[in-house]
Formats: sequence, C-alpha cells, structure tokens
Amino acid sequence: MYAIIETGGKQIRVNVGDKIYVEKLEANVGDKVTFDKVLLLGDKNAKVGTPYVSGASVVGKVEKQGLSKKIRVFKYKAKTNEHKTIGHRQPYTCLVIESING
Repeated sequence: MYAIIETGGKQIRVNVGDKIYVEKLEANVGDKVTFDKVLLLGDKNAKVGTPYVSGASVVGKVEKQGLSKKIRVFKYKAKTNEHKTIGHRQPYTCLVIESING
C-alpha cells in the first residue's frame, strides 16, 4: 500500500519503510509525526480524496534534522563594479514512514 501526502507545499509518494526528506518540521529526533493531509491511498482499490481522504493518516518517525548543501547566489550589476555573494542552506527533516492508516 502506498499514499500520497502533502507537506511543506509539496506532494510526496510514500510506502511503509521509506526514508523521505521534507521541509523542516518542529519535532525532535525520535518523535512521531502524523500527516493527516493524505491525497490518495493506493493499492488494488485506490481511494482518491477531494481534496483529502477522510480518516486516512500516515505516521513517520523523525530520524534527523539537518541542513542541505549550500547554494551560492551571486548578484551582479553591470558597469558599476557592484557584486554580492550570498549563501543559503535549506533546513530539512528526515523521516522514516512507519504506518499508513486508512
């Protein structure tokens, strides 16, 4: 059985045992997180939500919190010798999917 959940403005397809990386969630390592915004439950008889499947949830366990690789942004203005370098590291949460209910 698989599910499509919505978190952090994105839609993610998950199975039990999958390791997923999502936008940072306010949870500590080892905490259980429940996702109630389930868009689709799939197996032989798929359930499609309008927009969400009622009574369905996905439970995951927080494995780690971290920062992604640094990206560099370079701003440049022509003819004025004006430039600026900015770096950014996006925070994320790593989860292991434990169960799909519904």
